[in-house]
Amino acid sequence: MKIEIIVVGPLQVNCFIVYDEESLDAMVIDPGDDAGKIIRFIEDNKLLVSRIVCTHAHFDHIGAVRELKDKTGAPVLLNKGDVDIFLRADSQASLWGFQLEQPAKPDIYLSNGDEIAIGKLRFKVLHTPGHSPGGICLYGEGVIFTGDTIFAGSVGRTDFPGGSMAELKRSFSWILSLPPETGIFPGHGPLTTVKNEKEFNFFVHEL
Repeated sequence: MKIEIIVVGPLQVNCFIVYDEESLDAMVIDPGDDAGKIIRFIEDNKLLVSRIVCTHAHFDHIGAVRELKDKTGAPVLLNKGDVDIFLRADSQASLWGFQLEQPAKPDIYLSNGDEIAIGKLRFKVLHTPGHSPGGICLYGEGVIFTGDTIFAGSVGRTDFPGGSMAELKRSFSWILSLPPETGIFPGHGPLTTVKNEKEFNFFVHEL
């Protein structure tokens, strides 16, 4: 497994390109902006993108979805709980002073327990609401992609429409129940591990 991290957009989102080295099958997680940078890496490495996965639908995580889908033809995957947010991404972005090309509705809706196969790689979909109603994580191969559910030392906000502190606490607790060596690949900021977050994340004291 190879994971390329491309930090995109003014809000510095971690876009992940995950691929199987043998088949070159790939998925792109949270293409929030800078489609050209993402596409350049895909083309330079001759990757075959078969999935575009959005951990949630806030505009900073989906800003390059439309261009990336047009270029690769890959389906867009999202949990249905975030579809209303997804379909208002352009107006959401404008409230923050940004412009965004509104993507069409997602192609596939993900549910808790679904599996995504990328070549020989396998990832389980975990519904982890709190930051948004349809937030998900992808867990497999010793790592978890957490979107804005958990960061190194902190957690996602719950003051956006559909956010819930009670649900975030449940999602956070579930992530911390994973094996301590599990690598956490968050939607913003540095990588971390379950072990580190058990020790150093301030939110542990909120549970």
